[in-house]
Amino acid sequence: MAHLRSRRRLALAVPVVLSLTASLGFLPAAASAAPQTAPAAERATDAPTLAYVVNTKVDRRTIASVEKAIAAAGGTVVVTYDRIGVIVVHSANPDFGKEMREVRGVQSAGATRTAPLTRAGTTDEGAADYVTAAEAARTKAASAGTPGSEPLEADQWDLRAIGADRAAKINPGSSKVTVAVIDTGVDDTHPDLAPNFSASQSANCVGGKADTSEGAWRPYTADDYHGTHVAGEIAAARNGIGVAGVAPGVKVSGIKVSDPDNGLFYPENVVCAFVFAADHGVEITNNSYYVDPWLYNCMDDPDQKAIVDAVNRAQLYAQRKGTLHLASAGNSNHDLASDAIVDDSSPDDSTPVTRTIDPSECLDVPTQLPGIVTVSATGVHNLKSYYSTYGKGVVDVAAPGGDRRYQLPDTPSKDGRILSTMPNGAYAFLQGTSMASPHAAGVAALLKSKHPWASPAQLQALLKAQADNPGCPESYDQDGDGTQDATCEGGSRVNGFYGFGIVNALRAVK
Repeated sequence: MAHLRSRRRLALAVPVVLSLTASLGFLPAAASAAPQTAPAAERATDAPTLAYVVNTKVDRRTIASVEKAIAAAGGTVVVTYDRIGVIVVHSANPDFGKEMREVRGVQSAGATRTAPLTRAGTTDEGAADYVTAAEAARTKAASAGTPGSEPLEADQWDLRAIGADRAAKINPGSSKVTVAVIDTGVDDTHPDLAPNFSASQSANCVGGKADTSEGAWRPYTADDYHGTHVAGEIAAARNGIGVAGVAPGVKVSGIKVSDPDNGLFYPENVVCAFVFAADHGVEITNNSYYVDPWLYNCMDDPDQKAIVDAVNRAQLYAQRKGTLHLASAGNSNHDLASDAIVDDSSPDDSTPVTRTIDPSECLDVPTQLPGIVTVSATGVHNLKSYYSTYGKGVVDVAAPGGDRRYQLPDTPSKDGRILSTMPNGAYAFLQGTSMASPHAAGVAALLKSKHPWASPAQLQALLKAQADNPGCPESYDQDGDGTQDATCEGGSRVNGFYGFGIVNALRAVK
């Protein structure tokens, strides 16, 4: 995922009975017969406690009845989102999901993880390269030759690639527009983020219930840097300090969803984040992750189906309240429009199994959910980054995400990655579709600033309309071994590498 763990995307297998992308609505109801279950006291007491989502019809009477059934089946309600019919539950009953799927009014139910609630350990993305004092001094000297630039802006090739440096002189974005970074938390004390941070629209959603206490949205440690980096790409202020964001005049908030034990982004946390963003007036969310523990969620698996259902209900609720979502495409160089993908990384919270899946039936969440803008990554040469996942009809737009292997810029650092903010006032280079999505989110924020009454659908249309499409390259043999590293399908208007094109901040403000 391009957060602390890689925004990699492999696959999941099993044919699917129903494709969510066929409808913007909820999934069909399960059988309505009442369950015949043993009393909770008779069940095994040494089973691990897992988290579940129980998705019901959206009416108070049904929800109340289901909550009683949850207690009878040995579950404890953590939080009920009655406006979308999603209930987050903890239970040590190994048959809890199966029993709940037989309850009248329950439309889907399943475990949101394969490991117990308390499990330590982390998986890590490639290490970030921090900017040293000497490197900063060299870059600052180079930036000094450009009037109005930030001290480290000479290394921000990405801003120039999409005209964001020039756009800022016309319209840096409105402070009435907020982009929520759903991620590992945001260090709002960073001097480049503090001027634009919205604490009233920030929270910690870990566990599925929002905590809005002071600083709850901040990273657990400096190692949880991903969200802070993303936030700087969107809205680092033009204040004479460090770097600049794509939309340096808009607000940015942080909604923390990464688990403190293993850094994973579990479904109940993401459900909470979408609902919180919607209820707190957030115009745009950035989602540089996939929902754990499954890289792809197949609809014929009851647990994975329940995950898709719950997250989809939450993100659609936010769309209906006026929130546009952007999500990273993934870092596995997968073709999401192909017939089959191999996933050997899921589940990532226990023991992975190798599966072959059809990506049109087994969904990358939230990337492939309806109405979400999917963003692929490009390098300094406006070519798809070597790692970026792609797919005609799946990718909507592209944006700079960096490519340190094949696309190196003529900048002081010569680093093809993206420079942005880090916890504790630091700066560092990272690459990934995690970095591409916030660039597109920044451009969307500029468009929202110019067109404040635009709905999420209208905003997405505007984002696609202003993009520059380089068309499919004649050859995509990045390593020169004579074999194409990926196949771009489509034409100059829309294709699998870039969707409708690479976002353009300058066009967005003109």
